Amino acid sequence: MKLFLDCQMGASGDMLMGALFELLPGQSLFLQRMNSLGLPGVSVTAESMTKCGLDGTKIRVTVSGVEETSVDMPDPVSDSSHASHKHKNQPGKKQDDSGAPAPHRHYSYTDICTLIQGLDLAENVKTQALDVYRLLGEAESAVHNEPLETLSFHEVGALDAVADIVGCCLLFHMLGPMTVTASPVHVGAGFVRCAHGVLPVPAPATAALLKDIPIYGGSIKAELCTPTGAALLRHFVSRFGEMEPMAVSKIGCGMGTKDFDRPNCLRAFLSDRTASTDTVVEISCNLDDMTPEALGYATTYLMDKGALDVFTTPIYMKKNRPAVLLTCLCRPEEKDILTQSILEQTTTFGVRLMTRRRDVLDVTLETVETPYGIVRVKTGGGYGVTKSKPEYEDVRACADRHGVPFQTVYNAVMAVIAP
Repeated sequence: MKLFLDCQMGASGDMLMGALFELLPGQSLFLQRMNSLGLPGVSVTAESMTKCGLDGTKIRVTVSGVEETSVDMPDPVSDSSHASHKHKNQPGKKQDDSGAPAPHRHYSYTDICTLIQGLDLAENVKTQALDVYRLLGEAESAVHNEPLETLSFHEVGALDAVADIVGCCLLFHMLGPMTVTASPVHVGAGFVRCAHGVLPVPAPATAALLKDIPIYGGSIKAELCTPTGAALLRHFVSRFGEMEPMAVSKIGCGMGTKDFDRPNCLRAFLSDRTASTDTVVEISCNLDDMTPEALGYATTYLMDKGALDVFTTPIYMKKNRPAVLLTCLCRPEEKDILTQSILEQTTTFGVRLMTRRRDVLDVTLETVETPYGIVRVKTGGGYGVTKSKPEYEDVRACADRHGVPFQTVYNAVMAVIAP
């Protein structure tokens, strides 16, 4: 399956959860599982909502009756009332229905990890949730220049984020293996008031999580992408860019809390085709005057520049010269930069370009725990075929770290995924 996330109005944990929820056949089962996990004081509900004529689902997460909100500000305003009491949590304050501050209980990063590990969930769901929360914690740690282990999260913000993260991980698990892509992320503009002052949008933790991901601002003076939303996107999305051709079978719409002059929602487009068809560009040239060292460097350079694959084939050229055929496969949008790279890094005076259609298995990545560490596993499905294999770099790193043969780690991974 393929999933495309439309982030024209940003992303938050509850918006992504609402969009995925609408794609799920057994919606009541999801709510039942979330509310029986034992998250302290957490309640998860779903309600139908219409914004600017667009229908969708609003997922509400409350902690002891309190729901997280954020206060957007078009211009910076001093907020000295919070300066002496810092909370390392998501931007936005929690208040109960009377407007009184939420109880000041705190959780450490270790507390949160212990809480997630103790939930009644499949191991891979817990592993995914821990990975996402670690991204969130590391971003906060870097922003506040404080070790991850000593970070303190305000109770309501911490549990709200845990519910959002666990809920999204559970929904991905219930929907099944899929390839996830997304549009560039609209982050908003202006300023947001949080527990430790007034911060520019995107908030520092959000900005850290969105490094190397295409983002943009715009005219909406509000925080559109939250740290939790950014962490979920970074973990699950394999590519950011325009929507590729896909036969859409379902559309889910997750509503945000705020109202604007356009629908405040995240849309999820699902294709349940058993395999994917896409287009790649094949760039090739004949080389008979390069040393093996230089050619080896060129192939590595092209991979680093974004090539899907680079390979060489022995050939004979004019005058019976032994030579190699250099072939580079890339996505159409990378064609120009890789053509330039081949001309720069090799001795050729020209290249040949061909557009190729390919049918590929839908690929997903998940992590498994072994006695030698965590290893990512790639699973492909389609055409009635399902196959899995460990990521080479992860296996090699674990083998080097523990001083054991590569095959020992590889076998340990296969024992987990195919017992």
